[in-house]
Amino acid sequence: MSDRQISILKGSAFVVSDGLGDVTNVLGNPNGLFYRDMRHLSRWQLRLNGRELDVLSAETLEYDEAVFFLVEPTGTIYRNPAMSLIRRRQVADGMREHLELYNHGLSRVEVEISLLFDADFADLFEVKDDLSKTGQVYRQREHHGVTLGYHREDFRRETYIHARDAFFTEESLTFRVALAPRESWSATVVVTVGTARDEPLPQRMHRPEMPVSLEDWLAGAPKVDTDWHELRQVYKRSLVDLAALRFYPESVPDSSLPAAGLPWFMALFGRDSLITSYQAIPFVPELARTTLLALGAHQATEWDDFRDAEPGKILHELRHGELTHFGARPHSPYFGSADSTPLFLVVLDEYERWTGDVATVRQLEGAARAALEWIERFGDPDGDGYIEYQTRNPETGLDNQCWKDSWNSIIHPDGTVASLPRACCEIQGYAYDARVRTARLAREVWRDAALADRLERDAADLRMRFDRDFWLPERGFYALALDGEKKPVPTLTSNIGHLLWSGIVADDRVEPVVAHLGGEQMFSGWGVRTLADGQPAYNPIEYHNGTVWPHDTALIAAGLARYGRRQDANRLAVALLEAANHFAFRLPEAFAGYSRAATRVPVAYPTACSPQAWAAGAPLLLLSVMLGLTPTPSGLTVRPHLPAEVDRLVVRGLPGRWGLADAVAVRD
Repeated sequence: MSDRQISILKGSAFVVSDGLGDVTNVLGNPNGLFYRDMRHLSRWQLRLNGRELDVLSAETLEYDEAVFFLVEPTGTIYRNPAMSLIRRRQVADGMREHLELYNHGLSRVEVEISLLFDADFADLFEVKDDLSKTGQVYRQREHHGVTLGYHREDFRRETYIHARDAFFTEESLTFRVALAPRESWSATVVVTVGTARDEPLPQRMHRPEMPVSLEDWLAGAPKVDTDWHELRQVYKRSLVDLAALRFYPESVPDSSLPAAGLPWFMALFGRDSLITSYQAIPFVPELARTTLLALGAHQATEWDDFRDAEPGKILHELRHGELTHFGARPHSPYFGSADSTPLFLVVLDEYERWTGDVATVRQLEGAARAALEWIERFGDPDGDGYIEYQTRNPETGLDNQCWKDSWNSIIHPDGTVASLPRACCEIQGYAYDARVRTARLAREVWRDAALADRLERDAADLRMRFDRDFWLPERGFYALALDGEKKPVPTLTSNIGHLLWSGIVADDRVEPVVAHLGGEQMFSGWGVRTLADGQPAYNPIEYHNGTVWPHDTALIAAGLARYGRRQDANRLAVALLEAANHFAFRLPEAFAGYSRAATRVPVAYPTACSPQAWAAGAPLLLLSVMLGLTPTPSGLTVRPHLPAEVDRLVVRGLPGRWGLADAVAVRD
């Protein structure tokens, strides 16, 4: 159990440890206490008389607390431990660790309890890529504590470790404890962090850091009642994970939005935060409003090759670590995403349709118009009518700027990487949907009928041209992309399911597209593979070329429902929700694409983020799909189509322009 990974998080801080609660600096492994993209503890090891303890059990409590039940090692099964120790940890802009030692024996004991510590102040990218530090590390002992620090020019981070009645060195703290039989002892160690010299940030462990606590968050969310017990568990886990991933951007005070995922993506992302917000709008619409306002506040206004920025573009990623501070990584913010900008418009419309919040739509009118201009001009540099991408920063920019953003995700069936620039199919679908939706906003909110008419004409023209240029009649599906020579990339991937979600698919193409998505090559039995089995490039454990991504499958299910294929949508929904049961009701970022018939259980992907925002949002979207939820100016429309596994599905208290509404589906 010591090999098990335990993670807790809150706001901009998170801790990753082993099952003992210890942190060891392992190459490429994000163990430690992190705050705003930097590691403030790289070693945190508990010792009893200099020895590692044994673990009985370890559990997370909700999302920001963990408890570890430990015992002294005896080295033999013939002698039971006489001492046990409970290690309780809580995180919030730092960490607090409470230790409780018990003497269960018949004799008095005198022991030393030590914590060994270190801080390498590695930027998250340095952890990932094993880069060396260039600044200066320093340490300072003081009364009841030690300061561990790092500075480089005007950049500084510090870690403060304090404990009463402990003896400190620059690398450890030690409690000397004497216990009579049946006696116990306890102590608390407080770790705070800082971004300036001798200025620790305040901790809010007991007064919640979040303006909305977890209890309030859960109490205010809609309630799910169903005879499918596991679905209730998955729904609650999703809400808790979305609550855990919340942080409060400086540009929108007292309002939360979701970070993308633990451990690598605890930051504002364009695409991830937008898709997560879209999934969650019927349940927690605040996430969408905050995401839209935060992204609008950071929208690009100028050209910047290093950051792949053009006027009107919505960011890909916003980071706060050392490497971005000094320009070694273009993430403050970085704009290497070709789909965040159309998705911004999609979510803006969806948010207003549900909430009726025209004030926010008016507030963001300038940002929306700038996003439109990017889609029509800067995102289409050669004027062929399609959004395409190629980084202008070949050293650190992203090769792929679609949702499958690994370097080898846009490939031909034989694995050959497609030439640049690339126009991915699903991005054209997003651009189509963005035009249709923004036309509605222009007509009904901004009172600009001329813009609305033009956008509708442009959308219709894009739909026609897209079918002409991307459809592969001999294969019966849409090309993954057009490559740098404007030639179709004929690889069968899950991207075609996003086209259904966007509405760009011509009616006479629906049947073959659906057949591919539900066929044995694409559907693993747990979800839709990112790349179809049977092609030379397929690999069930390749990040974007054969795995199953829950958010991907959920969007495909929503697309199937959009085209009236409710039974096919339910098949995907049930498979994905059943997969969640095998991951303690939490869907991970991705899992392997092996056939369900072969493995009988979903197989974990080794480096998947968990929790991960759009994976946590996927069950919420699936609930909307099964219930057929549609907002209208007059109220919430409910057109349920229950899968065979469910006889009753009720969601009470869905917020919207109507106040609160219930969605009830009961099989006759």
